[in-house]
Amino acid sequence: MTDATITLLVLAGSIVLFVWNRWPVGLVAVITAFALLVTGQVGPERVVAGFGDPVVVFLATLFVISAGLEETGVTAWAGERLTRADGVGRARIVLALLGVCAALAAVITPNGATAAMLPVAVVVARRVDVLPSRLLLPLAFAASAGAMLTLSGSVVNVIVSDASRGAGGPGFGYFEFALVGVPLVAVTAVIGVWLGPRLLPERTSALLPPDFSTYRSTVTQHYGLSGGVFRLGVRPGSSVVGSAFAGVVMPDGLELVGAHDVAGLGVTERQALQVGDSIVVAGARTDAERFASTSALDLEMVALSAPDGGPLLSRDQGVAEVVVPPRSPLRGLSVFPGMRRASGLTILAVRRLGQDRGLRPTALEQGDALLVHGGWPAVEALSHDRELLLVDQPDAVRRQVVPLGSRAGRALAVLAATVALLASGVVAPAVAGLAGAAAMVGLRVLTSDQAYRAVSWQTVVLIGALIPMSEAIRASGAADIVADVIVAAGGRQPYVLLVVLFLVTAVLGQVVSNTATTLIMVPIALVAAQTANVPAQPVLMLMAVAGAASFLTPIATPANMMVMEPAGYRFGDYWRLGLVMMLAWLAITLLLVPVFWPL
Repeated sequence: MTDATITLLVLAGSIVLFVWNRWPVGLVAVITAFALLVTGQVGPERVVAGFGDPVVVFLATLFVISAGLEETGVTAWAGERLTRADGVGRARIVLALLGVCAALAAVITPNGATAAMLPVAVVVARRVDVLPSRLLLPLAFAASAGAMLTLSGSVVNVIVSDASRGAGGPGFGYFEFALVGVPLVAVTAVIGVWLGPRLLPERTSALLPPDFSTYRSTVTQHYGLSGGVFRLGVRPGSSVVGSAFAGVVMPDGLELVGAHDVAGLGVTERQALQVGDSIVVAGARTDAERFASTSALDLEMVALSAPDGGPLLSRDQGVAEVVVPPRSPLRGLSVFPGMRRASGLTILAVRRLGQDRGLRPTALEQGDALLVHGGWPAVEALSHDRELLLVDQPDAVRRQVVPLGSRAGRALAVLAATVALLASGVVAPAVAGLAGAAAMVGLRVLTSDQAYRAVSWQTVVLIGALIPMSEAIRASGAADIVADVIVAAGGRQPYVLLVVLFLVTAVLGQVVSNTATTLIMVPIALVAAQTANVPAQPVLMLMAVAGAASFLTPIATPANMMVMEPAGYRFGDYWRLGLVMMLAWLAITLLLVPVFWPL
């Protein structure tokens, strides 16, 4: 049995495993690499060389840069701008949504753009009275189209650009993909808006991401927040130092709510007040300021509770709803609105059995709900607090309700610098990506833990393990065999060859990841082009488009899979809209590729 035959059998086996879909795609890719090693198609050093390939490094860095934009509220800002469009028609809002998703995909990959825009799309769908099932698949398709706008839009683009240089060509410029990408984005958006509602099902899903667009007003109304709760710090020389808490005389118009020490523990009625303690009072602000001035107290805090949300949520400050769980050590602790805990969080309100406890001190019991306020780091630290249960994850709330956070400027600057490096070609894409990812961590846009968590390691393993397959197809002569079949099917007519290559790549890409498909098909396409005397550049650009045209199944791309459960899609829902989209992409590719990259 020849090496080419063995390689093709290993390839066929991997495709079967991908289609079977019982094992993780990363595991299938690793099994494929081991199969090539065992059969002697690659050596021990080459079977792991893919994990150090510049393409893999570049892809990993894109996940980190994408996380930086999402973490700092850049994507939330884009969504807010969309949902502010009062009086604008439904079609225009949806077109704008798909356009923003495509633009994001150009710099943070389709998967990152889909993940970032998914909650925004749900908000837009609710705003324009459209079921998310009619909108989320066009969103994923728009992300795939946006990947064709820049070199960094997809690892597929990097693969074909490297293949162009490997074939003796100049490679593709950073924005060169936009020559065909812009028309693809336009036709994808139009088809998504006009045919999406006709070809996609009407379904609802219980797995829709939460919508926090009305979070401010919701918590304000639910907890009955109103102005007039103030915390007064006891400083040296104050007239209340040494006085029993219950003995502090309040002027008319002010009500004594409670007091706590520097550790955030409540002060009993007979306990003497000390420097550093805090008194919480309720009433008019002018009365509180007057009392603070006459008693040598510091007006430390105004309970942030404006009816319209006011500064309840900002770049620096946030809120969280928490519930006292069974066996919590906080049971029995006396708390009251305005009380500041040692963590730096202030209690704004307490509810028990659905009823507001008002301003009076409350000894916490199992099931009590509290609304707390403070800096975002302290609020998000509640995610790791075993003494309380969170109602909503603070980081998810922040990303939706706080557009352009305090570090957004740094994130955008890093993005701009990375894009400039990629566009200029001064350094290799992997180097530019590493610089951008390092800057995200170095400038404290992300922590190192967040950066590690942002990387889709399954994708990294998938690509790294399949690169040996691409090399084996080329080195074993398997590419020549398949190329001869393709050329025989398409003759030596350049346009027929392009159609056959597009269809073979696109069909394979419905059951195997588009990255894996491209790695498999690029060496075959180059041999076919050489056999048919067609230049490599137009063939490789067509391969990039065909690799991105993964529309018929949910397993074709991670973006397609991301929208499946939130929209309530089934496997067979994709092909109706996807087939129309794929044919439209084929037509645009055949029309434009020979114009910009002559045959």
